[in-house]
Amino acid sequence: QVQLVESGGGSVQAGGSLRLSCAASGRTFTTGAMAWFRQAPGKEREFVAAVRGSGGILYYTDSAQGRFTITRDNAKNTVYLQMNSLKPEDTAVYYCAATPVWGLPEVVARSHSYAYWGRGTQVTVSS
Repeated sequence: QVQLVESGGGSVQAGGSLRLSCAASGRTFTTGAMAWFRQAPGKEREFVAAVRGSGGILYYTDSAQGRFTITRDNAKNTVYLQMNSLKPEDTAVYYCAATPVWGLPEVVARSHSYAYWGRGTQVTVSS
């Protein structure tokens, strides 16, 4: 059993920053993948970033590369998404997800690869 709870969303001006947190319970995250996805109104859920539980491998979608950073603190069972230089197109509900097995980038970036999801946190970026 895995429970994921996101927090840290809010409203910011373009160019601002937010740090999202995903608190996990029921297990520790030393294997598999933890990821962030987002879903904007009228859009499909989109991969943002992922980190491998064993460390050393980070994946980012093109739009996040250079602006967002995914990190994890295994002692706190928490994954973070630091978002800088936010743009209006970053506006979405951001979801934390977990899967027990790491895979190739095309697998890690697929929402269907994840069995565990948080309820989401809203991020709104205004111009």
